[in-house]
Amino acid sequence: MMKPDLYLGIDCGTQGTKALLIGDDGTAHGRGYAKHDLIERANGAREQQPQWWVDALRTTVLQAAGNDGAQVKAIGVSGQQHGLVVLDENKEVIRPAKLWNDTETAPQNAELVKLLGGKSEAIRRFGILPLTGYTVSKLLWLREMEPENFARVRHILLPHEYLNFWLTGEIFAEYGDASGTAFFDVRTRGWIGEILDLIDGGTGQLKAALPPLLTVDQIVGKVKADVAAELGLSTDCAVSSGGGDNMMGAIGTGNVREGVVTLSLGTSSTVYSFREAPLQHPDSSVAPFCSSSGGWLPLVCTMNATNVVTQTLHLLGWTVDQIDPTLEDTVPGAEGITFLPFLNGERTPDLPGARGSIVGLNATNFTPANLVRSAIEGVTFGILNGLDLILEGKAATKILVIGGGARSSGWRQMLADATGATIQVPLEEEAGCLGAAIQAMYAFGQQSGRATTFAELTERLVQVDETKSASGRPEFLALYQAARQTYNAVLHDQYPELRLATT
Repeated sequence: MMKPDLYLGIDCGTQGTKALLIGDDGTAHGRGYAKHDLIERANGAREQQPQWWVDALRTTVLQAAGNDGAQVKAIGVSGQQHGLVVLDENKEVIRPAKLWNDTETAPQNAELVKLLGGKSEAIRRFGILPLTGYTVSKLLWLREMEPENFARVRHILLPHEYLNFWLTGEIFAEYGDASGTAFFDVRTRGWIGEILDLIDGGTGQLKAALPPLLTVDQIVGKVKADVAAELGLSTDCAVSSGGGDNMMGAIGTGNVREGVVTLSLGTSSTVYSFREAPLQHPDSSVAPFCSSSGGWLPLVCTMNATNVVTQTLHLLGWTVDQIDPTLEDTVPGAEGITFLPFLNGERTPDLPGARGSIVGLNATNFTPANLVRSAIEGVTFGILNGLDLILEGKAATKILVIGGGARSSGWRQMLADATGATIQVPLEEEAGCLGAAIQAMYAFGQQSGRATTFAELTERLVQVDETKSASGRPEFLALYQAARQTYNAVLHDQYPELRLATT
């Protein structure tokens, strides 16, 4: 019996690397996982050695592909966004990579925003606002704090690009992950030399260190002979352009055409939706990224999601098993209780110093069940406010929900009732790996004369668990709209600077 063509998706995250081997029909043929170490310091530094990613990639590929490695036609790599990998003239790593969650560079980010003329001017000029987690502030930090290392920089890479380099020996970038550096213009899809000139004093060092950009139709290259031998792969195995984890997660949930939304309910939450054109006037809370499937992928992140719900449950001595019956037995609006869930400050809206609060308590509504519902509603309304910024008044028709919160049928029904959209849960939980494998399949098809589209591929390969789908109930829509209006009124009363920013 002839073996099917196989495609390998690799997802290099903060905590570990995962791999997924799929066939043409989307069937999983193998999986792998390896944990990463993390360098943490009290000053906010979060770093990893790129060699740890390589070691983890080796482990996961051997686990996932095993004896089937020779049948792997192409590999796609998904990576944690915003990390800074710097190489010297010999293409050797200079220092550990600073990660997306590294806050040591916050002073440098504030300095850059000021040099660019402030938040509004930065967005007007370049289409994106530098945030502390983005790559650009890490370069200024390197110049100011480690000038000797800065002087050695000859190549600037993101995590997934470094793994592509290890696999192929080639250094390239692609639009999706590049758009999270904040020295890439998401509107014109090109590097912004002006920002880099501010960092290196106009010497041209950093601009010369930028990799060439690939379109999604192109491949980085073929797997090097020594790597292929080590991993049991063919030297004909292609490596696609890859991308950031959010971009690959979009592909892995079928978010490759307008009207589809991916919502991740984890400790924090992200929501993003594919667009054919960039946002014309993005709110400063929106990360106006490019997609890694040929379009754009504006994204909003909220810092408070399942952590707030689980902490509320823990306070009451409850478990997650009590969420669904609680939502079933209570009404939208929690009988007047509004929960602003800002236990960790907040990114959207931009309130880093915010604190959580519970408003509207009285002698009759102050029950454990209403408290839990109000916590879930507070998290949900914050996410949906972010979604409104992305869709610019358009309605979502389908929302793919992933992450720990997606396990709750009651929460899925709340999302359906509050939006009117169909809520679906993908069968494959590792959306980043699946998206990377699908992108590899797409790129291989383009290169081998079997061209197809991402829409066709995801329609066939991204399967949903129909038992977990939810449709909005019209009789609940008005109730949630009223509860959300109350939430926003409380939000603006407590933080009037938000009202001033929108008037």
